[in-house]
Amino acid sequence: MSGNKAVNQPIKWQGSAVLRRSFLDFFKQRGHTIVPSMSLVPGSDQTLLFTNSGMVQFKDVFLGTGSRPYTRVADAQKCMRVAGKHNDLDDVGRDDTHHTFFEMLGNWSFGDYYKAEAIPWAWELLTEVWGLPKDRLWATCFEDEQGQIPRDDEAAELWLKQSGFVPDQLLFFGRTENFWEMADTGPCGPDSEIHLDRGPEYCTKSDIKGHVCRVNGDCQRFLELWNLVFIQYNRSSPTDLQPLPAKHVDTGMGFDRMVSVIQDVHSNYLTDLFQPMIQKVRVLAGHDENQVQEHFTPYRVIADHARAASFLIADGVVPGNVGRNYVSRMIIRRASRFGSMIGLDEPFLAQVAESVFETYGEAYPELLRNAQAIRDTLTEEEQRFHRTIDTGIARLNDLMQEVVQNKSSILPGDRTFDLYSSSGLPLEITRDIAREHNLQVDEEGFHAAMEQHRVASGAGDAMGELVEFGVETYRDLLTTLKEAGKLPDSGVDYDPYDEWTREGEVLAILMDGQVVDSARPGEEIGIVLPATPFYVEAGGQVSDTGLIQATGAEGWEVNVTDTRQPVTGLVIHNGPVVSGNPKLGDRARASINSDRRLDIMRNHTATHLLHAALRKVLGQHVRQAGSLVAPDRLRFDFTHSHAMTDDELASVEKWVNEAILSNYPLSIVEKPRAEAVSEGAMALFGETYGEIVRTVSIGEDDRISYELCGGTHVEETGIIASFLILSEGSVAAGIRRIEAVTGRGAYSVIHAQLASLKQTAELLDVASAGVESRIGQLLEERSKLLGDLSTLRKEAALSTYEGLEPHQVGGSEVLTGIVPDSNAETLRELADRFRNAHPDSAVVLGTIVENKPLIIAALSDNLTERGLHAGALVQHVAKIVDGGGGGKPGLAQAGGKLPERLPEALAEVDDWLRERLE
Repeated sequence: MSGNKAVNQPIKWQGSAVLRRSFLDFFKQRGHTIVPSMSLVPGSDQTLLFTNSGMVQFKDVFLGTGSRPYTRVADAQKCMRVAGKHNDLDDVGRDDTHHTFFEMLGNWSFGDYYKAEAIPWAWELLTEVWGLPKDRLWATCFEDEQGQIPRDDEAAELWLKQSGFVPDQLLFFGRTENFWEMADTGPCGPDSEIHLDRGPEYCTKSDIKGHVCRVNGDCQRFLELWNLVFIQYNRSSPTDLQPLPAKHVDTGMGFDRMVSVIQDVHSNYLTDLFQPMIQKVRVLAGHDENQVQEHFTPYRVIADHARAASFLIADGVVPGNVGRNYVSRMIIRRASRFGSMIGLDEPFLAQVAESVFETYGEAYPELLRNAQAIRDTLTEEEQRFHRTIDTGIARLNDLMQEVVQNKSSILPGDRTFDLYSSSGLPLEITRDIAREHNLQVDEEGFHAAMEQHRVASGAGDAMGELVEFGVETYRDLLTTLKEAGKLPDSGVDYDPYDEWTREGEVLAILMDGQVVDSARPGEEIGIVLPATPFYVEAGGQVSDTGLIQATGAEGWEVNVTDTRQPVTGLVIHNGPVVSGNPKLGDRARASINSDRRLDIMRNHTATHLLHAALRKVLGQHVRQAGSLVAPDRLRFDFTHSHAMTDDELASVEKWVNEAILSNYPLSIVEKPRAEAVSEGAMALFGETYGEIVRTVSIGEDDRISYELCGGTHVEETGIIASFLILSEGSVAAGIRRIEAVTGRGAYSVIHAQLASLKQTAELLDVASAGVESRIGQLLEERSKLLGDLSTLRKEAALSTYEGLEPHQVGGSEVLTGIVPDSNAETLRELADRFRNAHPDSAVVLGTIVENKPLIIAALSDNLTERGLHAGALVQHVAKIVDGGGGGKPGLAQAGGKLPERLPEALAEVDDWLRERLE
């Protein structure tokens, strides 16, 4: 590529660190604050799994929910794209440009400079500082293919003014390519992209007949380098765009791509961003350069994933089973698997990470601060993976052979999840291997099985916290206990149904994810016993709490606050040591909190009755969509398209209470699932079922409820005592939620309401039975008084209005003034009165409502036909009171925060009108 310094000098090769620094220095010299990259974990944005673009840390500024002490800023931002619509993982290793981790360079203006600065600066940096040939650069601007949004001629004219820019290399594109929107509503605007023509030698489709290389085409000749976004509108609906009072600039440049251009290589992996890692792998594998090229896909995956994993661990994202932790585990294991394809059969990623530290440590010092943790984590995760990889691959091979024999090409999702849960093969590795054999994976089925396992294993919302040390910790412990003869092959004897206390030897004590020999008072621990009566959270029912106490002379006690089953067969009792020193081998008794358990049983049985009542009252379309069974309340989500009426709620509540009073017996029987389903048993949301299921039937000859359920229940419905619905509402489209209480909880609600009724009766000086009638009388009196007050206020407002003196501005009648103790409706009525009486007029009235200024502006038709807009007028006035507003051309409204400046705001009206009328 060549041209003079603008166009005819060759580009000088520059190292990536120099380029990154030069970008930041360039904008620092132009008044930008240089800020460090935010973490890959976007703590301020719960909608994102990872930081996936440079603007994430400034999103609140663009949305108007936050501010910064600066108005222009630049940075180099760490990004990950491995989830949602921005998921580049599938392409990593298969081409030269996609990565899981990448850097984004950007500069921003928050209501400061705009296109006239951003475009010349971009041109100067690319051509004068970095020496890109001007005759190879193309720019694109926005032109709406729908003809609704103005064409961005401002940006186009600025490009044409740049020294050496080729006019024919300015192109216009529509909404898909050149209009940026954060969401369906909110800030948006046109963008201008800069593309580089790398020359015909970079075309990847030259052998396709009829192919034409072009900007935004489908080959690699024209490469997008930089996107300059100009945020100048606020979208309130699909068709309504309003100009923003302050315009912003948001630019993004893919650093990896830019380095490949400056270093003049056809692949990002040939730049000095990746070559140190690739060369490290080459040495470890004992390959020459020809062998590197022969196995370039594994080299690309390893380099990308080693870099990404190092940055993730540095930001605290360690390998785990859910969310971000799953991503960390997956990319480490995927890199390890690709390493085995080139002969790296021992842990090696920690050595590759050393090259990551050397390449990126200066720019991102968190890598150096956490270097040892990164080394250790990578090695430990590879070791865990190696312990299971051979078995996992063998099982996968068997599965693939089975699929082929069945004349299919798709691996079942539940079977591939089983490969992960039992052998540690993440979906992405299974998918890679399947593709190598021309097979696919049912990914939707995989994720469904993962979610089902999460609920069934007692994970609840806390599963991520529980397994942050890795499922292998618990799996290894379970294996050790079985091999030592401490547990049978089935694991811990888990029976939360028949007994409420169990005794046995302390088999394991865990603290901070590690197995320890003993614990002291105040320490949070997990205890494993050979048997337990504690229920593990599942199917919406919360875990039991209670005590584990030494039965011998040791005399220690642990308060069990939570119970989890991280792997099938291993139950962990979590909680603080209250007294004494628990030790391995001690004999102990586990006892659940019986009162709390009974309250849970009441609520769980009541959810079955509630489900039946809803289907009885609303119809058979009602199905459970979620539940929570706690000791103090129950929550039941169900399918229904609209809010329940008061009569429907009363009918449901009555039906459940009648079932309780009928004292129906419960029958709990285990039987084949097919048999239960054929008998009409309904599945309870969140449960997972094997071939043998637990059925819960209420009523004998007249069975009123029949469900599959693994929860705990009362023996007879009369034990529930009573049932009260507290609320009914929507949680999602087509999903309603009822919250209710039973037993002790219902008694507390009834007692509190009766006490409140008694107190209210005393205040009203009537008997409890007369409260409703007396309140009705008071409401009538209040309504009359409010009507009288409103009349008086309108009369007072009218009196004030009639005392205001109109005046002339530019030949039009103008009325401004403050109308105390008024409201928006009254001000609008007064504005209409004046406007109707004066055909060529403007009126702006203000008042104070709850210590905040309120302003109404109205213009006659004569003025609106001359181009004046009441919304623009009221916005101008409202700035004085630190507010804003808008409306129609003839009538608009605004509010603010500074009531003391209302007179000053109204004084601005004449100048605004005079400027437009004269």
